[in-house]
Formats: sequence, structure tokens, C-alpha cells
Amino acid sequence: MSVLALPVTVRALRNDIAAQFVEAGIESPNAEARDSIAAVLDQSRFWPVDHGDDVLSDELLLAIREAVAKRKRGMPFAYAVGKAAFRHLTLVVDQRVLIPRQETELLIDFVLDATKGRGVVADVGTGSGCIALALATEGHYEHVIATEISREAMAVAQLNANAVLPPQARFSLREGDLLDPLTEEDGITAIVSNPPYLAPSDMPQLPPSVREWEPHQALLSDNDGLAHTLRIVDEAPRVLSRGGLLALEVDSRRALRVAAYTNANGSYRDVQVLRDLTDRDRFVLARAR
Repeated sequence: MSVLALPVTVRALRNDIAAQFVEAGIESPNAEARDSIAAVLDQSRFWPVDHGDDVLSDELLLAIREAVAKRKRGMPFAYAVGKAAFRHLTLVVDQRVLIPRQETELLIDFVLDATKGRGVVADVGTGSGCIALALATEGHYEHVIATEISREAMAVAQLNANAVLPPQARFSLREGDLLDPLTEEDGITAIVSNPPYLAPSDMPQLPPSVREWEPHQALLSDNDGLAHTLRIVDEAPRVLSRGGLLALEVDSRRALRVAAYTNANGSYRDVQVLRDLTDRDRFVLARAR
């Protein structure tokens, strides 16, 4: 337990937090202490090292200590500090949405490359908004549409949109199940999605940080984890332009099944499976005929 009294320098606070993390059994306690302070203060990760002699206000100390207390209870780091990095963005995250993953950042590269950053794109099941907002801020799209069935997740995505979008960006956040909010659209340049793709039977094997904290609605899908993904494959041709891109993040164990299903659908060409940063099959891309 911390015994520090005010005033407290950043260096003393960092050492105190690291000691608490050691006691709590958290890996890399020194790095996590540094990163916890930096994240809550919205500073670069090495700011606490360079500003060790700074003294923080009572308000900032309280915010940092609240984040540390959450982390010691086992809450994932991003939820504890209330934010996560995704490409060049810093996004609000909490237990209403999944924590953005580094591998999903590759999906943005694929879509930007395939579309040249132009046209109309739709992010299906946006969650925190990470995919849609990365595309909206890095591309030059006429319109970026994000769909989401969870009103709680939509609230987080709207917070992030308000914080990161430039005034000129045309962005729409629409409530509904998967592609249902897109029924009036036609000629969409790209549909991108990181849908729920785990089966309920996968849950016991998941790390506690995922199983016990992240929203199951955003993780789990029926039909051995494939129900949401295959529905997107079936419905996307109705709104995609000719040659439009379908870009999906999938479970590595099911990627070949998704690709085979997409091939058999008959509405796509150039179906391919691409790998993530750990060399696992992670993405299925296809073009509408």
C-alpha cells in the first residue's frame, strides 16, 4: 500500500507505483508504472522519466492512483487508464467496447492501399470507432459510415469522433445490426469489419484480461464463431460497388473457412487471406464482382 504524502514528485510516485505493481504480481512493473502516469496525464511514455522532479497536483495524483487501483484489481491497462493508442490516435476506451489491437492496424493499411483513400467506406460493428476514425483521419474519403448495434459502444465511438475528427470530415455513426443501417446505400467503395469471431467454446482458453473484462457481445458469435462474419459476406454485395472491397479481420483458426465461404458465395473475386504481425492468417479480403 502507498504511504506517500503530498507533495510527491513524479519520480517518487513512479517508484511507489512500481512497488505496488510488484506486490500485485504485474509483469514489467517499472514500465507499467511509467506508462500509467504518462497515459493518465496524456503525455508521451517517457515523459515521467524526463520530468522526475515535477510535482503533480492533488487532482492529477488522485486520477493516477485511481487508475493504479483498477490495474491492481486485474483490469486491463487500457481500461484502467481509460484510453488506448490506435495508429496515430489516442482513443477513449472502457468496458463498453473492445480494446483496439495492434493487429487491427494492418487492416487500415490494406483498406487505404486498396481504395487510395477515396470513395465511401463503411466500418461494420465499429465499437470504439478505431477503424472508422483511423480511415476518416488518414484517408480523403467522401464519407465514412460506422455502424454499431450497442448504444453503449456508440456513445464511446461518438466521444472519440468528437475528439479526433477534423471539422471537414464527413462521418456518420448509425445504430443497427451489422449492415442493416446500410440498406439505403449503394456503390460503397469498401466495407471493413472486425466482427465478433470467437465461439462460446473458446472462452475458457481466453486470458482472464479478455474473458473477465471485455464485452462478450463484441467477442462471441454463433455457428462456431462464424455467424457474424458469414452474414457480412452474404450481405455486403448488395451495397458494394462493382470491384468494391470487402476487408474482414477473422480468427486465425477460421480464416481459410471464411475465404472458402467467400469464394463459394459467387459474388466475389480475388479472395485472399493475409497474415498479421505474428504471421497468422488474420484477414480475408475480396472484391465484389
